[in-house]
Amino acid sequence: MTRERSHSTVDLLRLATAGSVDDGKSTLVGRLLYDTKSVLADQLDAVHRASVDRGLATPDLSLLVDGLRSEREQGITIDVAYRYFATPRRSFVLADTPGHVQYTRNTVTGASTAQLAILLVDARKGVVEQTRRHAAVLALLGVPRLVLAVNKIDLTGYDETTFALIAKEFTAHVTALGYEESAVLAVPVSALLGDNVVERSGHTPWYDGPTLLEHLETVPVREDPDDAPFRFPVQYVIRPRTAEHPDYRGYAGQVASGVVRPGQEITLYPSGLRSRVTRIDTPDGPLAEARAGQSVTLLLADDLDIARGDLVGAGEAPQVTDELDATLCWLSEKPLRAGARVLVKHGTRTVPAIVTELSALFDEQSLSVSETPQALSLNEIGRVQLRTAEPLPVDPYTALPRTGAFLVVDQADGGTVAAGLVGAPLPVLETRRALVSPGP
Repeated sequence: MTRERSHSTVDLLRLATAGSVDDGKSTLVGRLLYDTKSVLADQLDAVHRASVDRGLATPDLSLLVDGLRSEREQGITIDVAYRYFATPRRSFVLADTPGHVQYTRNTVTGASTAQLAILLVDARKGVVEQTRRHAAVLALLGVPRLVLAVNKIDLTGYDETTFALIAKEFTAHVTALGYEESAVLAVPVSALLGDNVVERSGHTPWYDGPTLLEHLETVPVREDPDDAPFRFPVQYVIRPRTAEHPDYRGYAGQVASGVVRPGQEITLYPSGLRSRVTRIDTPDGPLAEARAGQSVTLLLADDLDIARGDLVGAGEAPQVTDELDATLCWLSEKPLRAGARVLVKHGTRTVPAIVTELSALFDEQSLSVSETPQALSLNEIGRVQLRTAEPLPVDPYTALPRTGAFLVVDQADGGTVAAGLVGAPLPVLETRRALVSPGP
């Protein structure tokens, strides 16, 4: 009998936060944790004491997450902090990313698996450069839904016109990036006072939409479709060679997409060898099926030459190629130029590569595209071509994000210098190309 999908999986929402410095993101995250009673008693006591020491009449909820900010200020590298909380209606995994422009790369990390992103703006400042930059990254990554939290609305006297103008400008910007208006919600909030975060505010009678938490609890969750092609990057080959298991040979990893069951015919990439799944093992015993996100060990009918980095697949075949046409979000202070030699990490395989061409550069502020740039600088998004030393089995990012994404790694120090998306179009590249013309 096929194991049914667990209730907890269906009711899990993965979300990310983004916003400029001092827009109140830490306070908003702290408010969500506090008002959903997801804070331990000793943590709350510490916040109360620290707030009193600062002469505050109410708890400073940003202190619930500011420890991580202090670590960053000390120069400790931390990509993303994950916060976990739940309500009776849904569980949440929140990727909390920093607001400094030099940490835009962390937005890429936090949003890569998000089903929804919350973008904060200060009601007194409105949409700023970093807001537009974050929106472009979220559009590029294909995050399906956005929430604009217009924070500090209390500091504008709960002004409806201010909120409406900000919401209109933001909606126009993200629809130009390809979002449908139905996928975007703007909410006037005060993270400090709690207006429209969890409880509806009496100060905004002109706002008839849901509170932030109500929206998070009810927004549809896009699940991995059962008919998606099966993809399984091999992470480790298990051969115990013990008296109890003299002939055991299993292939461990995490299902990237689709569903696998015993008896299923599979193909090994890039070799093209074929076999059949005979068993799916876990530490808790064998499974009748495994789905995206589950870590399992596959046993096959044939003794094939399989190693870490190989891809087990079924259904529509990936493209096996040594030529990658991709969009990069450049994350290094050292600019990228054509001819650069790098490493490409795709799934569990890492191969040398060379950047053969920089074909386009996207300006997330003006939503314009310029052709054949000389270089990609920190936080810039561009279209590139790479040639890898070995063929890689890749899928278009828009179809299968897990096997359509890769990292670019510096050969010298092993640092990650770019996030890459196979075949992903630059935001508004096709719709605005006609508007981009060379200067006189």
